[in-house]
Amino acid sequence: MGTPEFAVASLDALVGGGYNVVGVVTMPDKPAGRGYKMQFSAVKEYALAHNLPLLQPEKLKNEEFLDALRALHADLQIVVAFRMLPEVVWAMPPLGTFNLHGSLLPQYRGAAPINWAIINGEQETGVTTFFLQQEIDTGDLILQKRTPITDDDNAGTIHDRLMSIGAAAVVETVDCIIAGNAPKTPQPQGVTLKSAPKIFKETCRVDWTQSCHQIFNFVRGLSPYPAAWSVLHTDDKTIDIKLFEVTREPAAHTLQAGQVVCDGKNYLKVAVADGFVKIESLQPAGKKRMSAADWLRGQHGAPGTTWYFE
Repeated sequence: MGTPEFAVASLDALVGGGYNVVGVVTMPDKPAGRGYKMQFSAVKEYALAHNLPLLQPEKLKNEEFLDALRALHADLQIVVAFRMLPEVVWAMPPLGTFNLHGSLLPQYRGAAPINWAIINGEQETGVTTFFLQQEIDTGDLILQKRTPITDDDNAGTIHDRLMSIGAAAVVETVDCIIAGNAPKTPQPQGVTLKSAPKIFKETCRVDWTQSCHQIFNFVRGLSPYPAAWSVLHTDDKTIDIKLFEVTREPAAHTLQAGQVVCDGKNYLKVAVADGFVKIESLQPAGKKRMSAADWLRGQHGAPGTTWYFE
């Protein structure tokens, strides 16, 4: 059971490993793009290409769907980046249902664990497999695999790394369950938890009163998608700009947070509490992604001191 590309790697590992995948469950098709053409999920594309039985329920408690799911006679259900399941679904197979989650549980329960781990400046993350129970992301732990987060990482690189690590963890977990020796470790209690709630557009707006380090982590934690953004006020217009890459320049100064320092050709820096954030790549509304230098050269002249981000 899964939807995006992150789930495809695990499905492919199971198919490639010779496991008997009796069915695939993914989200219904939805219209997307300017022409509102029906778009298939990445998991559906894979299932069709490999002739795997496919279910796309609108509602997971629908009796027609539940009958079709029972008819597959699955011994085990595997969930990767899907929806919250009702008990009637996750309790159905005799060997249970397990989930692959993109964090080291119990930390970063929720919809966006990769993003929030980077935004919060974590130096390590990983994946967890766990048995489903009623409360989301709280079931007994099976396996965890770890990986460092470096300053060169962003949400995209960590996503791809965890996708690969996760696929291997899914196969290892299946083998443990088949062998009857899968661990069932209760999640730690009494620890301070960091959550990973769903990210919305307003979540992604940069707060220029934060430090260089905080903004650096914020931008890379949302890059390349959904991308941090801010509003740039120039001498004659206001522009929404997405930010993809920034670097840190700690320094003492007396400028207001958000004020732009720029030569109009090569660099675009923004004053923050403890220095400057240098913007390396960006995307103005309605334009393509480009380097800050390329964008500046298209602005025809150096900005005045009145440019500022808000």
